[in-house]
Amino acid sequence: MAETTAHGPADPEPHPAHAAAAVHEEGQHHPLRVYFIVWGWLFVLSACSYMVDYVGLQGYLRWSLILTFMLLKAGLIVAVFMHMVWERQALAYAILVPMFAVIVFVGIMAFESDYTVLTREEYFVTGE
Repeated sequence: MAETTAHGPADPEPHPAHAAAAVHEEGQHHPLRVYFIVWGWLFVLSACSYMVDYVGLQGYLRWSLILTFMLLKAGLIVAVFMHMVWERQALAYAILVPMFAVIVFVGIMAFESDYTVLTREEYFVTGE
């Protein structure tokens, strides 16, 4: 028979939420191997970015490759070094959705600015 105190059993079974939290805390220890692998990928992506300039690519191909490598490196840094991979989905959305919204709005503004410049060049050119 289990011992009983004034407030209930002497050693109650842990609440399922507390047991899950204990397992979650144990799962938060990440091996150094993960960080070294990500560091290696960052090194490779940086080397590829520098190779774009070394090879001498020009135009949209150059800028699209540089931006792609930059976004991949930023994604790795945010995911692993800022621990977003291991965060709850709500927290990840709270941080990532505004960032993507800003990128979309900057793209819209860039598109509109090109249209504005072309319109002004067409209608405000002085005749000589």
